[in-house]
Amino acid sequence: MTPWVKLGTAQIPNNGGELNFSRRGEEFSIRLSGIRGELMNSRVYNSEQELAQLGCAYLKSTPNAHVLVGGLGMGYTLAAALKAVTPSSTVTVAELIPEVHQWNQGPLGKCANNPLQDPRTKVQIGDVKLLLNTQTPTYNAILLDVDNGPEGLTHSDNNWIYSEAGLKDIYQVLRPGGMLAIWSAGPDYLFTVRLKKAGYEVRTQIARSRKGKGSKHTIFLARKV
Repeated sequence: MTPWVKLGTAQIPNNGGELNFSRRGEEFSIRLSGIRGELMNSRVYNSEQELAQLGCAYLKSTPNAHVLVGGLGMGYTLAAALKAVTPSSTVTVAELIPEVHQWNQGPLGKCANNPLQDPRTKVQIGDVKLLLNTQTPTYNAILLDVDNGPEGLTHSDNNWIYSEAGLKDIYQVLRPGGMLAIWSAGPDYLFTVRLKKAGYEVRTQIARSRKGKGSKHTIFLARKV
């Protein structure tokens, strides 16, 4: 069997641990030190694509839409968002870890067909929180895949996003009728309650990690009403 070759490492801020980026043939993997299993694999991305497809479904004919993607990962959510919006739209992707951006600029990029090279893509290196608490209606859709879901795994500061206060701030930066879509490793009834308390109209969708098979993930779809 072809062995894994480590291509790089990256430190998650505030003692969040270390990411390890590896390659085996044409397959790429990102792991978190001390945690069994992978955070991301270039062959397992269906639910990340569905996050964007569901979150941007109503924007197919909306000119000049602005979408925010929280978490670049391996680029699959960004690529799907670009496919879902019009040629005049903008997709801003916020990535906390500079090395993840660099990996996507390198050999990893071709896995999702190099979405960073699309002229509609804007990149913000830093905490997505900085774009979520401006209190200015800016985005038609916000797609968040910044951690393991409401139960954070890699970065404790992400807890603000999933709090009632954070969700109310995010509500303010959505344009009227805008959609907040959040990826989660599993269901979370209490998070649904918090979304409703923050003013959203909420539904959830199950998405498999692979097309038609694999682990079941949850997409929270919260509409500004």
